Amino acid sequence: MSEAPMRLQRATTATARLLDATEKLLADKGIRSTTMQEVAERAGVSRAWLYRHFPDKPSLIGAAIVRLNESFWSDARTELEQIPTFDRQVAAGVRIGRGAYDDPGTLLLRLRTTEPDDFAACAGAGVTGLVPDLALFWRPYVADAAQRGEIHPGHDLDEVAEWVARVLISLGTVPGDTVDPDDTDAVLRQIQRYLMPALRTAPDEDAGDSGLDTALA
Repeated sequence: MSEAPMRLQRATTATARLLDATEKLLADKGIRSTTMQEVAERAGVSRAWLYRHFPDKPSLIGAAIVRLNESFWSDARTELEQIPTFDRQVAAGVRIGRGAYDDPGTLLLRLRTTEPDDFAACAGAGVTGLVPDLALFWRPYVADAAQRGEIHPGHDLDEVAEWVARVLISLGTVPGDTVDPDDTDAVLRQIQRYLMPALRTAPDEDAGDSGLDTALA
């Protein structure tokens, strides 16, 4: 192997070691309590060697977040692509999201929820990017569902994807009395009763105005 590929391989391996150590510390301590010194010690390197790869804590944490994000969405796609109907995909999405929140190995939702300011400083997007990011992820599944006839063709699919994202976040993170978010069958029943009938129904663009006119009459 020539010198240039060997240097690249060493750099890649070094980066992976540092990010592995960073993820472990983030799982144990969170963003604010993780220090560069601890990352270096966990990775078995000097601070000077760490700073040659990452000049500061935000760049290091940001790189770890990017890797976590890529891994999480890749795993989610693999699972969702095996599910044939949209209602079951959404139910699985709630379960996957709950797993991401509870599992310290993925961390993403936990970090975004418990340390939003620190997450924003490191990742650049912050919690305001959660809905659009999730909607973008779900947009292809929404389009496929529309092609299968599960969603009425009159709906704006970008709007549907954002609504689905909000439903997922609500079911996955906000406690309630009528559905257990950890009971996939219960979640599926609620999706089939409320979400899917709405998506199958033709949108009535005048419904809001008509309702207002009726209320004012």
